[in-house]
Amino acid sequence: MKSLIQSLIVFICSTTVVFSAIEQKQTVSTVSTAHVLNWSFGLIIVLALFFVCIWFMKKMGALPVSSKQNMKVLSGLSLGMREKLVLVQVGEKQLVLGVTPGRVEKLLMLEGEDRLFQQDNTEEDFSLKLKQIMSGKNNE
Repeated sequence: MKSLIQSLIVFICSTTVVFSAIEQKQTVSTVSTAHVLNWSFGLIIVLALFFVCIWFMKKMGALPVSSKQNMKVLSGLSLGMREKLVLVQVGEKQLVLGVTPGRVEKLLMLEGEDRLFQQDNTEEDFSLKLKQIMSGKNNE
């Protein structure tokens, strides 16, 4: 048993000496043109994949295409804890929407002369004009 342990220790020590001698004989390779071409090709593939993903996201509508906004929230009026009236402008039309946690409903559509705001939009004007419209005529 004692000789088996001694022979195992000698074997382990000899293998570490052999492997350390092999590691010291390895030389450091220099960067060649083949390496640079390989890296460049990999970079081109990654960038092409990146731009294809961006193009696909634009086609699917995940990214905005233009900075021109056709839809704006002009004003809002809180009716309670979770209910709101919101005035939204879409192009030349203005919509008065009722917003609750589970639903958005169109209450009024205003066009032309009936629009609440031409350029200036303040919350006080919104509530006053909304009261006038609600008491007077109903545009649907």
